Amino acid sequence: MSKLKNAIIDEIEDYKILLKNVPTLTMIFFVLSVIYMNIFAGKELLNIEYLALDCGFLLSWISFLCMDMLTKRFGAKAAIKLSLLALIINLVSCVIFYFMSNIGNNWAAFYTYNNDIANVALNDTFSGTWYVLLGSTIAMAVASIVNAIINQAIGTLLKKNNFFSYAMRSYISTALGQFVDNFIFSIIVSVTFFGWNITQVILCSITGALAELLAEVVFSSIGYKVCKNWEESGVGKQYLDYLERKSEKNESISNRNIKWNRKSNSK
Repeated sequence: MSKLKNAIIDEIEDYKILLKNVPTLTMIFFVLSVIYMNIFAGKELLNIEYLALDCGFLLSWISFLCMDMLTKRFGAKAAIKLSLLALIINLVSCVIFYFMSNIGNNWAAFYTYNNDIANVALNDTFSGTWYVLLGSTIAMAVASIVNAIINQAIGTLLKKNNFFSYAMRSYISTALGQFVDNFIFSIIVSVTFFGWNITQVILCSITGALAELLAEVVFSSIGYKVCKNWEESGVGKQYLDYLERKSEKNESISNRNIKWNRKSNSK
């Protein structure tokens, strides 16, 4: 219990320092993109046999661009924590939308069209559908983890701190992360509730990921320039120093344990 308690205290401390150091404007764009893309996921953008995109696609690339930038500067673990925080804020927003939509008064559109259909449509849009929210939340959570881990792993392999390295880690992680996002959402929602077959799931997941990757390619230069500015300005230095001290402390404890075990075995 003592180890668990210490681990929880360490994670809370980590979160506090991280939130103090993460660029506020980036987190605002990140959180808003997650909230808005779930709202606009209910509106079709493109729907053909093996390519289905909703209007949330027009915003989802922002989420992955922010995740790539945060991973580059703060590491995969921090990016995952911030992604989960964005999802929690999105769930809170959905609860607020649900209760607001169930208030029994008229929307402004009712007075424009003098028809209760406007009220019903807007209430349904903002209150959402439980299985769509469930599917999108699970898909985004898993995709965020996949994206951050792959992004950092590729960055470690390439080592150089230039645009090519940033682009490769961003493109590959985004493509795989978006595929996972689309695939899990399709399995949970489209197959279960809309009767999709596995061929549709796989092909739509691939084509959707490629379409979203295109947006990442277009805007990756902006992400790289922002990350370079963070590095030059020392943004997040307090958190990175904290991680370094924590790593040195853990390494020191590990070395002491190894020496103690060696002495015990020699006896």
